Amino acid sequence: MYDAVNQNSYKESIRTQRVLITGGASGIGAAITKKFILSGARVAIVDIDARAIDTKAGILSSAEIILLGDVSDPSSMDEVFGELDRCFGGIDVVINNAGISIPASLADTSLEVWNRVLSVNLTGMFLVSQRAAARMLNQEDGVIINIGSVSGMVGMPHYLSYNVSKAGVIELTKTLAIELSPTVRVNAICPGYILTPMQEKEYTQDELNNLANKIPAKRLGRPEEIASLAAYLASDSARFITGALIVIDGGETAGGLASF
Repeated sequence: MYDAVNQNSYKESIRTQRVLITGGASGIGAAITKKFILSGARVAIVDIDARAIDTKAGILSSAEIILLGDVSDPSSMDEVFGELDRCFGGIDVVINNAGISIPASLADTSLEVWNRVLSVNLTGMFLVSQRAAARMLNQEDGVIINIGSVSGMVGMPHYLSYNVSKAGVIELTKTLAIELSPTVRVNAICPGYILTPMQEKEYTQDELNNLANKIPAKRLGRPEEIASLAAYLASDSARFITGALIVIDGGETAGGLASF
């Protein structure tokens, strides 16, 4: 039965939040940004893609803070959190979404590629989480949501650096959930194939169609579906959820299809 009281409470808890979304100018990040803005939250975006920031349009332009920054650079993140302190006076929710993928086999994965993928996807989450947690513990409340991947849960050929980085995100999530409890809740969303510009860059349309046919849901996911889950996890309705890895993949990994 629809619970209007809980639904209103869910919306109200988001409306009062100060939210940082890394990689918030495109793809899943942009969908999350839009979701929180429409829910009335005060939103800050940090993204390394200057063109994506410069060409932002529509609802994304309503973000209160829009910054160019590199999550893998400690000094850049110090500047970002300094600006958050100045404008927001604290931070309630962090969505660690920034990430990159550089497909390559073991033989073709250079040390430069390996280091770059891990520095953005894993070290970046560490740097952001470390700075966010210090503020959240001081204010005695907060939520960190890490965008992981089913790629961190199963072996997938030709994505070695990406898979390992996302496996690290899972362990980061579990460890922080324990270390920061009960003050800060930490969870990970692990998407399967989501139709984003990154996926469209890496796969042909025929390959995307083939992937969709292997997924029990018979389609790829939409960024908006990840955004809805993020909003729920950030709300007071999810206060008993921490240390969780929530898979949203249309049933892909239920039958091991990710290894095909």
